[in-house]
Amino acid sequence: MKTRILLTGAMACSVAATLFTGCKSDSISRAEKNEKNAPGIIETKDIAEQGFIYGLPIVMNYAVMYEYAVDRNSGQFKAPFNQILNEPRVFTYKDTAIITPNSDTPYSLCWLDLRAEPIVLSVPAVEKERYYSVMLCDGNTFNYGYIGSRATGNEPGDYLVVGPDWKGEIPAGIKKVFRSTTQFSLAAYRTQLINPDDMPNVIKVQTGYKVQPLSAYLHQPAPPAAPAINFPPINADMVKTNFFQYLDFALQFAPPGPEETAIRAKLARIGIGAGKTFNFEDLDLEHKLEVGLGMKDGTAKVEQYLNAGQKDINGWKVGSLFGDRAFYHGDWLKRAAAAKGGIYGNDAVEAMYPLTKTLADGEPLDGSKHNYTLTFPAGQFPPVNAFWSVTMYDGKTQLLIENPINRYLINSPMLPEIKKNADGSLTLYIQKDSPGTDQESNWLPAPNGPIYLVMRLYWPKTEAPSILPPGEGTWKPPGVMVAE
Repeated sequence: MKTRILLTGAMACSVAATLFTGCKSDSISRAEKNEKNAPGIIETKDIAEQGFIYGLPIVMNYAVMYEYAVDRNSGQFKAPFNQILNEPRVFTYKDTAIITPNSDTPYSLCWLDLRAEPIVLSVPAVEKERYYSVMLCDGNTFNYGYIGSRATGNEPGDYLVVGPDWKGEIPAGIKKVFRSTTQFSLAAYRTQLINPDDMPNVIKVQTGYKVQPLSAYLHQPAPPAAPAINFPPINADMVKTNFFQYLDFALQFAPPGPEETAIRAKLARIGIGAGKTFNFEDLDLEHKLEVGLGMKDGTAKVEQYLNAGQKDINGWKVGSLFGDRAFYHGDWLKRAAAAKGGIYGNDAVEAMYPLTKTLADGEPLDGSKHNYTLTFPAGQFPPVNAFWSVTMYDGKTQLLIENPINRYLINSPMLPEIKKNADGSLTLYIQKDSPGTDQESNWLPAPNGPIYLVMRLYWPKTEAPSILPPGEGTWKPPGVMVAE
């Protein structure tokens, strides 16, 4: 990829310093600021802060969609809208468009354009021992439905995905209808790779995934095509100066839900909303500064939520950050924290994500200073119906790291090749250099700097011991320790 598009805390701080360019817009002008309903500078700051928190996942999602489905020269392009792209591989350090990418399951991805007509997703029969899922995530980053081992079983089936305004009849043969809250949506397929030699079997499953418009499924003439769209280019520098313009653009494809009425009304007061073009030329200096400070404070609140909004268990943050519209219920800070922590994560019932950057006492993990271990006591592996993994990321970028053995994670399918301790426990060696040939099977290579570890529990068990309910379960992830 030519440019990473991640709106991190540092970038948002840069936003506060660079939001002073633009063209004629609907934003607050000097002449307007004295009008009865025009917000003052303090209210402007508050609205900008709330708007940034509300809009962060929406803009992050647009950036990924643009790279994956619009810009053929992005270096990360997958396929046009309504065409599936099967990745016959797991993600590596070269994949940079999505932070904290999963390297457990080869992905199949399809960005859906639901404006002209619904789309039918068909899945094949999948062997019972293989976990797979199709997560449906819309432009609001709401996970509005699942197909797969947990949700619908491993039998074949046809499923209908419709846009927010669709009112047609459900045809025969459709097992279930899923309604996106936005006109554009992502279908993210995860197909378990059991071991490196298993890839031909994964490819066989992927070949059975089918995506087609409803008219093609019914063997009927297609309806008129939806109007062409001039998608605005986006990259890291553009996000710094045009964050709210991207939000304006995305909102025109996202009819507001009842819980969005208040925030949309506030944003409209400073010229932000569907069909508008917000920037800063007409703002006086005071309002410019307050908007920038509001976005900076919004970033700080998102970071604080990630650090304190989940349960701290042995240094791991454990909670539930992903779900549908009802799950968030207007909690935009939780939604923003979910996107910042790792956009496109699963609902808790589908997968849990304990994550850590510290020891149990809060000391930051740093591969340039220490070697570490993570030990699972005998009989106390993560309790799952599918499988579990521990993945290493660079603590600065939240991306996979290049390493000499091309290993990005250790997971439960690898257990037969991993050495156990005499008492049956399992110790992982977390360090930048090899622990030696005799221990290399248990080595999870670390960066030469800050470390970010993410544990994934796919289809977590609900009976004890369990990590569910999130943060309150009977199973606790063990703490990372400094190697003796």
